[in-house]
Amino acid sequence: MAGRRSWSTEEILDAAAELLRTGDTESFSVRKLAATLGTDSSSLYRHFRSKTELLRAVADRILLAAMDGYRPEGDWKQRITAVALRVREAFGQQPQLAAVWGRYASSGTGSRLVMEEVLQALRASGLPDEEIPERYHRIAVLIAALTASEAGVTALTSEAYEQGMELFRVAVLGADPDRFPALAHFAREVRPLGADRRAAFEEILAAQLARIEAAIPPA
Repeated sequence: MAGRRSWSTEEILDAAAELLRTGDTESFSVRKLAATLGTDSSSLYRHFRSKTELLRAVADRILLAAMDGYRPEGDWKQRITAVALRVREAFGQQPQLAAVWGRYASSGTGSRLVMEEVLQALRASGLPDEEIPERYHRIAVLIAALTASEAGVTALTSEAYEQGMELFRVAVLGADPDRFPALAHFAREVRPLGADRRAAFEEILAAQLARIEAAIPPA
């Protein structure tokens, strides 16, 4: 009887990414992935020691794709903004995987490429070396949080999104002006979280970069 097929690491990651794209991290399991591939869990554990390691590898592929073809251009703020937008776009195409990145992080080549470019850009800014790790950390947290938040909206079905919009309109436009006077006053101008996401992303990131710029010692 012929033995079971041997799957490559890349094929396993392809299948895992597809399962996550059509499902979620809570229902994902190595056993379910193995069943999809027509093999047993033990064969996958020869490639990845744990589910967490596998999920980190999946997230890292998104970062690797985000950095594909990247070349540093412009000043340090433009470089960081370009990397952040590449990460946002890459996870925007596979929003379910943004939660994987936010929860499990990544330690592969893709992650190192992102880290290296942001750290290099911060060094080019003129910040003292001792301040760069903390500034980097804040930028990384900001990008991960914004990306995961945005992806959560993007991953909704059109029906779920419309239901959410209707609930938002009811909650805002129907607010009791006596109890919620400010909300009632701004009700027609307040926008849902899903509106104008790229502009909000860029503006929030720009504010963080402006704080860093203000902390750079004079030349």
